[in-house]
Amino acid sequence: MRHYVGDRNPDGCEVMVLDTTHEGGGYPLDPRNDLRNHSPDGFEFGYSGSGPSQLSLAILADVLRDDKLADRLHIDFKNKVISRLDGNTFSLSEEDVRMAVAALAAGKKR
Repeated sequence: MRHYVGDRNPDGCEVMVLDTTHEGGGYPLDPRNDLRNHSPDGFEFGYSGSGPSQLSLAILADVLRDDKLADRLHIDFKNKVISRLDGNTFSLSEEDVRMAVAALAAGKKR
C-alpha cells in the first residue's frame, strides 16, 4: 500500500510516495501537469488554491490510475481532503484516498 507524505519547507512543498513494492521504496509524486497545469510552482495543502488543486489531481491520478476520473474528482477531493490538512506535514494512505473517493462518489449519487 502506498503512502503520500508531504512536507512544506522554505523551498516549497515536496510530496513523496512511499511504496515498498517500488525499487528504492518510493518516488517523488508526479505533479501531472500534463493533465492540468493548475500550479507551475508546485504542490501545496491546507487551503483552497492552485497548489492544492495540483496536489489533489496528482494524488488521485497516482492512486486511481485513471486520468479522466482523477480529473473529474480532483476539485471535490481538494475541498474535502487536501484543503483541510493543517500543519507543515501530512500523510495520507492509499486507503485514505480510496475511502474519500468512495464518499465523494456516494454523495454525487444522491
